[in-house]
This record gives sequence, C-alpha cells and structure tokens, in this order.
Amino acid sequence: MDTIIDRCEAQGLRLTEQRRTIATVLEDADDHPDVEELYARASSIDPRISLATVYRTVKLFEEAGILEKLDFRDGRARYEDADRDHHDHLIDLHSGEVIEFVDEEIEALQERIAEKLGYELKGHRLELYGVPRKS
Repeated sequence: MDTIIDRCEAQGLRLTEQRRTIATVLEDADDHPDVEELYARASSIDPRISLATVYRTVKLFEEAGILEKLDFRDGRARYEDADRDHHDHLIDLHSGEVIEFVDEEIEALQERIAEKLGYELKGHRLELYGVPRKS
C-alpha cells in the first residue's frame, strides 16, 4: 500500500514541508483524529504549523480522495486514510471510543442484499452505535 505522501505525489499535489508533516501524522494515526487532534500532533513536530493549515490540508486530501471524512455523531468530523483495508465501526456512545471490526457474515449479507435488489455492491460504510452491556 502506498503512503499518503506517495498518493499525493502521484496526483501531483504540491507538498510543502508542513503538508508532509500532516501527511505523516495521518499515516501514523491508529485512531480517527479530528482536525484539532491532527493540529496538536502536527504542531508538536513543527510548531510553525497553524490550525488553518491543517484545515486546508485535510480539505485538500479529502477532495483528492486520499482521506475519508467520518461522522460519528459527536459533532466532530474525523478522518482516516481512504486507502486502508475495509473495516466497519462500533462507536461507544458513553466514551466515544471507536472500535474497528470486520465481520465476514455482515459482508456476505450486504452482498446478498445488493444482489437481491438487483445491484452490484461497489462499497459501503457501516457504523454501529452502542453502550456497554451491564454485567
């Protein structure tokens, strides 16, 4: 899998040092950061990076199809690499924790539903919202 920087370069996007830093932070993220979190991480590496630069860079990467914008109904747009392996999300409504998972039964069911309705499935997004069960 190509890095975010590789994909930016392949699309001819101009990559300043600050954009490279933001791309690296995104590449290293194992969560779903919002712009404020990306700014905190990127500015700890390069204090010259402004919040406005992070907003513009995220918008550029999203428009180029490099980042995927996620809305987990918590009022914050979050981001992840659009080229990651497919997975779905379970969002804990109490803590805000986002759990990534893959379930082959769900994947097969979605394919069957699309086929039954006369469609070829080209993609999907599944987000489950829940609270921990009481023991």
